[in-house]
Amino acid sequence: MQETVFELQDKKTDKELYSYQQGAIQQIFDKFDSEREDYHLLYQLPTGGGKTVIFSEIVRQYLKNHSKKVLVMTHRIELCNQTSEMLTNFGVVNKVVNSKANLDDQERYSCYVAMVETLNNRLNDDQLDISDVGLVIIDEAHYNSFTKLFKFFENSFVLGVTATPLSSNKDLPMNKNYDELIPGESIENLIENDFLARAEVFHYDMGLTSLEVGSNGDYTVKSSADLYTSPAMLNKLLEAYSKHSKGKKTLIFNNGIETSIQVYHTFKAVGLPIMHLDNTATKKQRKQILRWFRETPDAILTSVSILTTGFDEPTIDTIILNRATKSLTLYYQMIGRGSRVLNNKSKFTVIDLGNNLYRFGPWGADLDWGAIFKSPNFYMDRIRDDEDIESDFKLDLSEEVKAEFKNSKETYFDIKETYETATFAGESSKVVLERSIAQHAYICIENSEDVYDAIALAKLLKEDIDNRIHVYGKCISKSTYNFLSWLKDDYQKKLNAYLRENFDSVFEDIHGHPPED
Repeated sequence: MQETVFELQDKKTDKELYSYQQGAIQQIFDKFDSEREDYHLLYQLPTGGGKTVIFSEIVRQYLKNHSKKVLVMTHRIELCNQTSEMLTNFGVVNKVVNSKANLDDQERYSCYVAMVETLNNRLNDDQLDISDVGLVIIDEAHYNSFTKLFKFFENSFVLGVTATPLSSNKDLPMNKNYDELIPGESIENLIENDFLARAEVFHYDMGLTSLEVGSNGDYTVKSSADLYTSPAMLNKLLEAYSKHSKGKKTLIFNNGIETSIQVYHTFKAVGLPIMHLDNTATKKQRKQILRWFRETPDAILTSVSILTTGFDEPTIDTIILNRATKSLTLYYQMIGRGSRVLNNKSKFTVIDLGNNLYRFGPWGADLDWGAIFKSPNFYMDRIRDDEDIESDFKLDLSEEVKAEFKNSKETYFDIKETYETATFAGESSKVVLERSIAQHAYICIENSEDVYDAIALAKLLKEDIDNRIHVYGKCISKSTYNFLSWLKDDYQKKLNAYLRENFDSVFEDIHGHPPED
């Protein structure tokens, strides 16, 4: 039997740790020295701050000064391999415990790197000896899949690392599994010191009340696909890209494969360089696509959530959130993919098509992670829902439609304010739609020479009519699909009738003379 290899090798990297990384390592070892041996410590650091570098150095120093072993856990195979490579660069001999690993030589190693599911199987089958593991490190510790393994390490010091110490499951808060949180550097500090790029955000007011929330607490793939594969939404995505990121390297996040494929076809149809990637791709396909993305300056990659962790591509210029999420962690992970600095890259673009900015605030806002760790439900309960967010929207004509109403200084009509004014005055709610129809008719006549022109313009107002009826339905607390559908049809008929009956008189009020024959 071979002897255990505890000796460290020389570091293969000349990477110097930054002062904040050295400070974090010192804080963690202080806890290791002062707390009980089975203490569970959580360390938070933003994506791009160098969590893997920090815990690799921790492993190196731990093995240098202690006679026990270390186990590092990850939740994905890519992270497993990347972690093993980083540890090797730090001079740490390590054994990757994957589904194909031969464990006959396990006693030779002082450090193991394992994927959570594989490790669970190996431990339940008693194939891996962990009796001498003194330190367990968990990467992306916010994932709940790790908790089932804690029972195997009742005498080990556990260090969890994550960018967002917030569980997606209200019933499994992180403070139930960890004794304490050490918050790291803030995103703003990392930006100020040139460790991360600054996000320039363009956000659009999106109508998302058709989305449904699933059992996992986030929006369902089906309801997202129904909304985001509609021609209107695909066109909005294409317009947003063309306006803010044309020719820039762009990563698009979608909720579901069907949506991503539709995005691919939409962009491909207009000759843009785009590829689609999801978790059904083979290793070879994934490698080819990511190489193309890295080497093509104006590449567009549309994907589902598989590139939120374990994927670093500093050349990304734009992140497009073509989806909504209720997960703060996912929000930070997606945007964080564009935050890597490179040469003279000091900023990147974010296009938000999911009201995520309204839901969570700006990426990099000064979140009190300590308070969130202690009282996660208090934070979660304060996240705004879609109806509340959309109640603040000023839904006006699209730029394309507004161009057809160039003679009108103001095209917006506030349904909510009109309703509140009318009810306060004791008027019927019906006057709200009557006044809305009169205003729509006015801007149509203002931009027409005859009634036929006005009726043609009225057809362009369908989306604006839908928006107004939607707000009106909320005001009167009656918003069934059939009722609103009938109301929209009735509105359009009454608008056309109003134009026929009042065109001449309104035209004369506007221009001071009747329309010419």
